[in-house]
Amino acid sequence: MATGGVDLGALRAAAERGEAAAQVELGLVYRNGDGVAQDYGEAVRWFRLAAEQDYAEGQFYLGGAYRFGWGVAKDDAEAMRWMRLAAEQGVAEAQVNLGIGYMQGEGVAQDEAESARWTRLAAEQGHPRAQLNLGDAYHYGWGLPKDPSESARWTRLAADQGVAQAQYNLGIAYYKGDGVPQDWPASARWFQLAAEQGHAGAQRNLATVYENGDGVAQDCREAYIWYSLAAANGYDGAAELRDQAAQALPPGELAAAQAEAKQRFAAQSPPA
Repeated sequence: MATGGVDLGALRAAAERGEAAAQVELGLVYRNGDGVAQDYGEAVRWFRLAAEQDYAEGQFYLGGAYRFGWGVAKDDAEAMRWMRLAAEQGVAEAQVNLGIGYMQGEGVAQDEAESARWTRLAAEQGHPRAQLNLGDAYHYGWGLPKDPSESARWTRLAADQGVAQAQYNLGIAYYKGDGVPQDWPASARWFQLAAEQGHAGAQRNLATVYENGDGVAQDCREAYIWYSLAAANGYDGAAELRDQAAQALPPGELAAAQAEAKQRFAAQSPPA
C-alpha cells in the first residue's frame, strides 16, 4: 500500500531490516496517521529503534514524544535526555528545545547561560526561532550580557525569515532607537509585516502609528481598522482604543472601515 507517495510495505520492510531513516519515516507515518490509523505508541516504538541506533532524527522525535506525552508518559527529564543526544549531533530544532528546557528549568536544572549556548548553536544554523530567542537573551541579559545591538541583529535575522514576534520586536526597537538608529518609518514597516500575520500586539501598535502619523501619513481609517483587528484577536484595551478612534470617522466612512476590518480578520492567518 502506498501512503503519501510512499510504499508502506517497502518502508516497513526497510524499517524491519534496521534502517534507521526508514524507522523514523515509519514512525512519522503512524504519528501523523498518514494512510494508517494514527497510533502514537507505534510511532514511539519506531522512533526508539532509530534513536537507540544513535540516529539523530530518531532521538529528536523520541524526545518530542516524551516532551508532549505522545504515546508515552510525559517525562521532561527523559525528553531533554534524548533532545541533548540529537542536539549534540547538530539537530537545530533539538538545540532550540534544549535551550528552552534550560531557560524554563524543564527536565534540567534552570541555567540561562547553558540555554544561551544551545540557542546560539541553533541560531548560527539559521534556525529562525533560535534567532528570535537569542535576540531576547541579549535584550534581557538572559545568560549573556545585555547588548541591544546584538539583540537587534539576531532579531532582524529572524524577522527576515518571517517570524511575526521578531518583526514586532524589531518594530519596537526602531521606534525607540534600541540597538538600532531610531527610525519610525522602519518601525511602521516591521509592525505592518507582523500585523498582517495576525500578531495582535503589532496590530495595536500599527493602529497607534496611523493614529499619530508616526513614520506614516496619519490615517484615522487605518487606525480604526487595526485597532479592530487587535481587539478581535484579544489584545487587552484595543476595543476601547477602537471605539475612541471611531469618533474621528464620519458615519459612512466608519461603516466602510468596519466592513474592511471584518474582511481583513477573515483573511488573516495565524502568526508564524
